[in-house]
Amino acid sequence: MRETGEDRLPGDPNPQTLVEQMIRVDQAGEFGAVRIYQGQLAVLRDHRARDTVRHMAEQERVHLDTFNRLLVDWRVRPTALSPLWHVAGFALGAATAALGPKAAMACTVAVEEVIDEHYAQQAEQLGDDQTELRETIERFRGEELEHRDTALEEGATETPGYELLSAGIKAGSRLAIWLSTRI
Repeated sequence: MRETGEDRLPGDPNPQTLVEQMIRVDQAGEFGAVRIYQGQLAVLRDHRARDTVRHMAEQERVHLDTFNRLLVDWRVRPTALSPLWHVAGFALGAATAALGPKAAMACTVAVEEVIDEHYAQQAEQLGDDQTELRETIERFRGEELEHRDTALEEGATETPGYELLSAGIKAGSRLAIWLSTRI
């Protein structure tokens, strides 16, 4: 049986703190995702794209509700950056949707690729003493990958300047993860 944190190094957080950080950052990430989709839905006029985004937004809402419950259950304070993510998430969603449905999908691909890496790392860090949390993270990771695949099928990579847009969104997502884990 492998325990959470048994392979930690000096200076790494203890298992309790590690789990609290995971819950904090994941709640912040799901909050940001909900706001991105709200921003996209506020701007998108294409009915097919709106239906696709609405479906993904519904799943993100379930993820957020789960992490909101975990915040309470574990008595974890949310990130102090929530007001920033409230504005930044909506702005990112609205801005990418204003560039068109494919750009909105490019945003989804970029964010979900970062979240895939993030959730994979978390699942690997959790031991058998945190099976329920690990299974939740793995289930949500699977749904995030479905979102990425859907966005790719909808032509995300056909967005003019896709590589640059994707790189910028990925960098911002990684920074948001780093900050929300700590603040």
